Amino acid sequence: MLRWFGLAARLLVGGVWLYAGLLKLGDQASSVTAVRAYQLLPIGMTEPVGNVLPILEVVLGACLLLGLLTRFSGGLSALLQLAFIIGIVSVWSRGIAINCGCFGDGGYDPDAFSKYPWEIARDVGLMLLSLFLVWRPRTPLAVDNLLFPELEPFPETEESTRVEAES
Repeated sequence: MLRWFGLAARLLVGGVWLYAGLLKLGDQASSVTAVRAYQLLPIGMTEPVGNVLPILEVVLGACLLLGLLTRFSGGLSALLQLAFIIGIVSVWSRGIAINCGCFGDGGYDPDAFSKYPWEIARDVGLMLLSLFLVWRPRTPLAVDNLLFPELEPFPETEESTRVEAES
């Protein structure tokens, strides 16, 4: 049952990453604007981060959808979600009203304060699903199953049983 829950988690989180990244890939300037709006990074870092983030999201989403390097991808996903949660909490606590930029449209948003709790809740949920994939990366229909098959346990032999009995 946990394996199928893991598959659902992998597909949901991977789909969200892929969707968010693809929306931003078409408009890199908007992604840079969204990163700048948080006012957390030095101005010189906002452009590289804003340009790399959509690519990272697409690659991460593809890896999760395919079940490729699932434990690593789940861990990276959880870390990115944590960074986004910290960013949203930061702007909320500083009284900055911006769209989170999660799906490509960053910048000023007069209704942001009513959206922040929902955005945080969404990101916490995605982070928990990502952490589940770190804990239980083996899921059905994953490329990992082909590349890294589960190891068979050693069969019990007479000699190993006798050595254990003597010690």
